[in-house]
Amino acid sequence: MGELSAATSSPDGVLLVGHGTRDPEGTAEFFQLASVLARRMVPVPVEGCLLEFQHPTIPEAWQTLVRRGAKRICVAPLLLFAAGHARSDIPDAVAACAAETPGVMSVQSGPLSRAPTIVELLACRIQEATPQADDSVGLLMVGRGSYDPCAKADMRVLGEIVARRCGIGQHAVGFYAMAEPKVPETLDELAARPGIQTVIVQPHLLFQGRLYDAIGTQVREASQRHPDVRFVVGDYLGPTPEVAEALMRRIGQATW
Repeated sequence: MGELSAATSSPDGVLLVGHGTRDPEGTAEFFQLASVLARRMVPVPVEGCLLEFQHPTIPEAWQTLVRRGAKRICVAPLLLFAAGHARSDIPDAVAACAAETPGVMSVQSGPLSRAPTIVELLACRIQEATPQADDSVGLLMVGRGSYDPCAKADMRVLGEIVARRCGIGQHAVGFYAMAEPKVPETLDELAARPGIQTVIVQPHLLFQGRLYDAIGTQVREASQRHPDVRFVVGDYLGPTPEVAEALMRRIGQATW
């Protein structure tokens, strides 16, 4: 169980900020995660909100917390890595909210990144995809992609850590967009390695959505190019206790 900091610096409200998706299942999973986190944070209230596409927005959820008496709000971005949303979009929106509510303080927690429970959950997803881990198995960790060099580097380090955790020596990292190498070329490269019979593709995504489906399409296309190789797509992270635990860890690490 994650630990919050001392009571004098603990939040009395948490604003869980998701990116938002047009996929109704992905949206439902976000609010499921908000409920999981809220149960763990009792008595601190948790309000989920979304940057794009749906309500509640950041200002709407902020006002809900203020009406519930929050004076010290921890803004918890549900982001895998730090990039533009964490560095500008969310802080700008929160600053506008704070200007309308004098006396309310806020701090922003860090991205999930390589939190221990995230690494363990990824390892479980890979083991669910195939329990076999020998030289005939290759692992492709797939990131959404970002123009931010730190986010790209973080994804590559995470891929290395997870591959070692699973005991898979043949591994690579690919990106869906905005970074190189792209998923199709990385699938081809892994499948062409000597001795590879199975390629596990682990999308590093939080919820169901168009991106997860698009990666699945790219994997099916690769299986047609490499009929002698078995391709398996792992499940996304989902609204799980492990993700909630990682959020609590980051909330506890936030500095006022």
